This record gives sequence, C-alpha cells and structure tokens, in this order.
Amino acid sequence: MNHIQPLPAIDSAAAEAALAALGAQSVECSLGDFTSVARGKRVSRDDFLGLGGCKLPTVALGLTLTAGESDAVFGPMVPASYSDMHLVPDLATLAPRPGRPGEATVICEPTGRWHASHHGREIDAAELSPRAALRRVLAGFEAEGLQALVAPELELFLLTRHEAGDRVTLGSARAQPGAMARESSCEAFSLERAGHFEAYFDDLYTACEALGIPVSGHAHESALSQFEVNFRPGAPLAQADAVFRFKRVAREIAARHGFLASFAAKPFLDQPGTGMHWHFSVQRAGSAWPHVFAHEAGESSAALGHFIAGLQTHTPAAMAFFAPYDMAYDRIALSDASPSHASWGAEDRSLAFRIPASGPSARRVENRLPGGDANPYLTVAATLGLGLAGLRAAQDPHPGADEAHRLPRSLPDALDALDRSAMLRSLFGGPLVDAFTAIKRHEHAERAALADPRHQWDLTHLIELA
Repeated sequence: MNHIQPLPAIDSAAAEAALAALGAQSVECSLGDFTSVARGKRVSRDDFLGLGGCKLPTVALGLTLTAGESDAVFGPMVPASYSDMHLVPDLATLAPRPGRPGEATVICEPTGRWHASHHGREIDAAELSPRAALRRVLAGFEAEGLQALVAPELELFLLTRHEAGDRVTLGSARAQPGAMARESSCEAFSLERAGHFEAYFDDLYTACEALGIPVSGHAHESALSQFEVNFRPGAPLAQADAVFRFKRVAREIAARHGFLASFAAKPFLDQPGTGMHWHFSVQRAGSAWPHVFAHEAGESSAALGHFIAGLQTHTPAAMAFFAPYDMAYDRIALSDASPSHASWGAEDRSLAFRIPASGPSARRVENRLPGGDANPYLTVAATLGLGLAGLRAAQDPHPGADEAHRLPRSLPDALDALDRSAMLRSLFGGPLVDAFTAIKRHEHAERAALADPRHQWDLTHLIELA
C-alpha cells in the first residue's frame, strides 16, 4: 500500500458557511492519538479560517498516557525540537460543542513532514494518525467494491475513587453528591439502579444528540456499577469518531455529576471487565443482493468464514490494539466472557468472534476481544483490514480454541507479535507500528518500575484516561 495520505485542505468558503450555521465564534480542534485522550486546542473563528485548522506541536503524537516521552520515539521518530504540525479539520465532523454556546468542535488529522532517522526517510505526521490509518483501510474496501457497516457496544463503570498514600480504593458511584443510595453488590440489569442515574444519562444523551453520536439505549450490565451503551449501525469512520467523542463526553459529564465514568479494562479483579464490542457486516455496492456474509435464502456464505479466517490468522498481532495496557490482560486472564483464544461460532459470548442470531440481511461478526480501553480507530481498522485480507485469501476458519490460536497473555508478548507482523505493518505502515510499540513499551516499563503497579499506575491513571 502507499503511505497514509493526509486529509486535503478544507474549502474556506464551506468552512465559513458551516461555522455561520452553528453561530460559532470559536472552534475546538480535536486530535485523536494512540490513547483515548482528545488533544488539541481552541482557536478563534478567524484564526481557524485563516489557518485552515490550527497548529499543534508534534510532541502530541509521541506522548504516553502519562505524558511521558520515550527516547525511542523523540528524535528517532518524532522531532525532538517540538516543531509544529498542522491539524487539518474534517468538516463532516463539525458540530456544536455541548453546553458551550458559540463554540464548535471538529475532529482533525495531523500533517507536516520531517526526516525520521528510525525509518531512514521523510515521513508525514499523518502516518502516525490512527484515524488516517482507518481511512486507508476503508480505501482498500472501496477498491474492492465493498463497504462495511459497524455498530459498537460500550461498557463503562460509574465510580468513586479514594486515595490513601499509594493505595487506591474504588467504589460504586452515588447518583448525586451526598446521596445515601449506593450499589453495594452487582444489580445486573436493574432498571431501578439505572433509574438512579437518569439525570446523568439524560445529559449524556443530550450531548450525544448535539455531537451526532448515534446512541440507541443503555442498561445496567453484569458488574458492580457497570452500564452498557448501544449504538445504531453506521459507516466505520463515523462510528469510530462517535466512540472517540463518546468516551470523552461520558467522562466530562460524569465529573460534573460528582463521580467518574471509566472505560478501564478491569477496575475490579473480582468483577467482569469492560468490553468495547463491535459488530461488522460487509456489503457489495451495486449488487442485487448486497449482503456479503449471507445468501438471500438465509444460510451464511463462504465469505463470512473467509473474513473470520483473516481475523484468526492475524489477531495475535492485533491484540496490542485490542488490549493496549497491562490491565487489559487481567480482563483476559480473569475471564468472564472475555475470550483467550481466536475462537468463533454462533451465539456464544465466550468466543472471540461471535455470529449473533440474525436474518440474512443482518448477518454480522461481533469482535468481542477489544476492551473499553482500546482506541476505536485502531480497533476498527485492524478488524476490517484483517477481515479484508481473509476475503482476499479465501481461507476457511478453524474452531480456534486450540493452543495454536491462543492469544498473547501479556502486553509485552502482544507488542512483540505486532512488531513482527508483516500484515499489520502493511495495513498501518511502519511508522505507526513502530511508534505505537515504542510508546506502549515505555508505559509498560514505567508501570513495572513501581512497587504496586496496579494501585500506583492502573487505578491512578487508567480509571480516568483509558
């Protein structure tokens, strides 16, 4: 594949008209890096139009979750001089910022070139953009006359956190500060407990409507103070954007209500973890029967198996994207419907790739491996890219429950598998894979150096930032 291409410059007249329609006098330029943290800046309307976006230091592309700077990244991969790059807005994502009259928000991608000694060539900042990587995978679908439809399901915990020295204790959230009512044991699927948080979810749904996030419902999940939010199906890039925005707005609104919303993979070792499950279907444009995964009569097609076979073959290398922090492997090792093998089948939530019961026009694959801490752009790009590789190879799937299909059991093992993967390097490009693995190894080393990694790193940082 060619190198990842930057977004084209915006049309100034179109941008001015879009801002006028929103009554926006300022614009928040939002950049998605390898974490779930939105980075960027707010600029005036005139500066936004004059610059066609905004400038941001390249350092933002190489930071760890805790703002650490790896020597393997700064200098060899990202300029150590903190030079500027350009954030190019995707005007399709321009929206009013919830609760901020006169302010708009837009998702951007980076561009700007420099010589990267690690790669022995000049690279563009777009090559380190998860969102741009997803666009490249989707271009591969388009070249084959295919398009995908995806629908995420996000689990999250509503929590309180108490710190005493190096020890961190988590508890269930109180619906309002000072309220007596508090969940003391798991109230799975409880409408009453969900009702206590109606004010929070009302505010969350209002924000989602403003941002165009297609939420369709929520319920109390099967862990203490855990909820699941469902999305309507949509186009892959728009859905990844929606999840990126949802995680941020869910945390911001929770903070205003006096508790924490967390997407960390395993906050409680004795409770189920946090999943980010994605449903994928594929359609063929212009076909009388467009649904690739099933025949019109109802039976699944061979293409469904080929898509799964591509996932099975390469998922061990993609696990660093699906489970990007050490805590994520607690979710897999202490499994409660968290798969440990690249297994597949129908209607079994212990499988990695589940085929939900459905009619032929809704036949789909559910990827149950990603945790709530996963980056949505990397997750969708990896799943679709590996599935497309399977469609091209036309291989048949295996049950996947044997040792040959066992998934990495630790972050270092997953990073080693990613580093060695020619397929993932082809999909994402060497610069992105190298920077991602270097940043994650730095985070792992930082955590491992602590006396009590779970309390001093996981529960301190991941609870709010995963």
